[in-house]
Amino acid sequence: MAGNGGEGAVGKVTCAAWIRRREDEGPPGVSRLLVAFGRGATASSPPLVDLLEFDARASALASEPLARVVVGEEAADTPRAIAVHPGGRELVCATAKGCRVFKLLCRDFGIHLIPNDASPIQSVGPQKCLAFSTDGTKFAIGGEDGHLRIFHWPSLNVILEEPKAHKSFRDMDISLDSELLVSTSNDGSARIWKIDEGSPLINLTKSLDEKIEYCRFSRDGTKPFLFCTLVKGHNILTMAVDISNWKRIGYKRFSARPISTLSVSLDGKYLALGNRDGNFCVVEVKAMEVAHWSKKVHLGSPISSIEFCPTERVVISTSHQWGAEITKLDVPPEWKVWQIWLVLISLFVSSAVLFYLFFKHARLNLLP
Repeated sequence: MAGNGGEGAVGKVTCAAWIRRREDEGPPGVSRLLVAFGRGATASSPPLVDLLEFDARASALASEPLARVVVGEEAADTPRAIAVHPGGRELVCATAKGCRVFKLLCRDFGIHLIPNDASPIQSVGPQKCLAFSTDGTKFAIGGEDGHLRIFHWPSLNVILEEPKAHKSFRDMDISLDSELLVSTSNDGSARIWKIDEGSPLINLTKSLDEKIEYCRFSRDGTKPFLFCTLVKGHNILTMAVDISNWKRIGYKRFSARPISTLSVSLDGKYLALGNRDGNFCVVEVKAMEVAHWSKKVHLGSPISSIEFCPTERVVISTSHQWGAEITKLDVPPEWKVWQIWLVLISLFVSSAVLFYLFFKHARLNLLP
């Protein structure tokens, strides 16, 4: 369970995101895996962003933050969503006013959050969706007013600006190759955008009784799929779309309750679906079967976000009522680089031994 903080001290967690630092950065002894918490205001504390260290062995967060920064003084400055640059050096925090950018700096044997000027996005109003491209060169935001903006990062030069992309944004994601953006609307429609060309590519087809709600591109680098949650009458489905022709491959039911958020692991092996009852399931993509269930994680409150840890089989989920929760998944762990090398070396040694034994046996048979 993640610490939310008392109302008399700091506010409840409103959003969260993982931060993976590069191995050559940071002071000695400081974990390279962090979590950013956005916190609401209380009578004695303004809206904040905290950075906490994550202990992978214990699957727990430190009780005290490594760094803390004030986002603003008003309730409208409360963080609503956080997007972290893939390099782990910057994060963007969405509020009711717009977006704030913070740099993560390592100095004086500690990590610091430093506000950074981002004039083009500071006063754009409430944003529903934030997304960095995988290569870190593009940044997109989708507003509650349906306004889509895609920028070069970090210059914030505009690539695409479409004030009437949707009636209001529901969800958004950027493809693994950083070329496509998918966005969904509260009215159940979904559109694909060609980022570099700065133009819409196609509207996903749907029947009159269907609503496309949440969307994520596949991440394993081999299967060009788009995953979407689909409401079809009274059925709650998860469908896969082939992005080479935008045709449906199939769909499956994983939850009887309405889905409130969708996420995909960085290695592309798992999907996470959070629902409005505070439960979530994790689906193995290859088999499209549920591999893990966590029930009553948020005690009846809709899960507003769920995000996979970059290096461990752990997720962090948030809800407006209960704040943030850390959950260790009951699925096979991700292989580490050293484990892969150990297997390769073992195979090499085994092959060498077998070759030696075969050669020795063959030589003995040839002797008179």
